[in-house]
Formats: sequence, structure tokens, C-alpha cells
Amino acid sequence: MSHWNSRGLRGSALEDLINFTNEVYRKRGLALLQKIPTPITPIQVDNQAHTITLAYFEQQSTVDYIGVAQGLPLCFDAKETSVKNLPLHNIHPHQMTFMEDFLAQGGLAFLLVHFTHNDTFYFLPYDILKTYWDAAAQGGRKSIPYRAFDDAFPIYRRQNGVLDYLEGVDAYLKKQKMDQK
Repeated sequence: MSHWNSRGLRGSALEDLINFTNEVYRKRGLALLQKIPTPITPIQVDNQAHTITLAYFEQQSTVDYIGVAQGLPLCFDAKETSVKNLPLHNIHPHQMTFMEDFLAQGGLAFLLVHFTHNDTFYFLPYDILKTYWDAAAQGGRKSIPYRAFDDAFPIYRRQNGVLDYLEGVDAYLKKQKMDQK
């Protein structure tokens, strides 16, 4: 059984930004995406601070977000790293399986990655993630280097606070279409 403590709140600022963006997308009729809560069983609670201090995961979660944009099913996980790579140990085998199954059903699976060292955001499609995942399983590098993030898929934070990741989705789909020609 997995264990949760205060480290589980890492990335909550990124998730707040994504939740805000998702609400803007919903109001504009662009997409309907929702955060999938991770089911936990609280063990210790700080009643004064009204916080859970120790809990166990009830079951393995899937990904952070699921929904649809313009008729396209989307699922993605939000990852944040303070180093100049994305450690693959931050991604779990059951998440990879879920994303692969999601793709098999005609959806699009990806990660939204925030590099805090330079405050940049990237859309990382499952196919690129899978290449690094498989290489690591064969004894290769256990992280995705910053330089590997394709400059075609940066995500920008707009003046209104929106983290416009649908632009990354669009750029990826256009690139896939061009590659098929």
C-alpha cells in the first residue's frame, strides 16, 4: 500500500494553474477537463490545522486529468521538476498502462511538465514519453533531459493567467498530420 505525507502536495501550484485554465476553457466552450482525485484513507489528522498529516492510498490512481476538447478525448498528468530533467521514477507503471489504454481507445495522452529552474512548461506526448520509458527499462537513462523537450511543444502562460496547453495539443496534432503525409 502506498503512503502519503506532505511530499504529496508537491506540484499543487501547477495543479492550481491547470485547474484555473480548465475552468477558463470550460467557460469558453473549448474543453471540459476535470481533476481526478486520488482516493486516500486518512490515518492522522491535525485537527488544529485541519490537515491530513498521514494517509494511505486506497488504490492506484490513473492520471491527474481526464476530459474532452473539441470532441477529442484527453488524459494527462502534471509533473513538476526542479532539476534539468524529468526523472522517470515520478511516473508510475500503472499510469503508463492507463495512458496506453486511453490511446488505444482513440484518445490523446500526455504530460504537462513544469521545469521550475527556468519556469518553462512543455506538452510531452505519450509517444515521446514511451520512448524514454522503454529505454530506461532496458538499462538506459532514468530521466528525460531538458534538451529532449521538443521546442515545437512549449506551453505558455498568458497574461490572463491561463496555461494554454491546448496550443501544445494543437501543435502536436498538426505535426502528426504532417508526418503522415
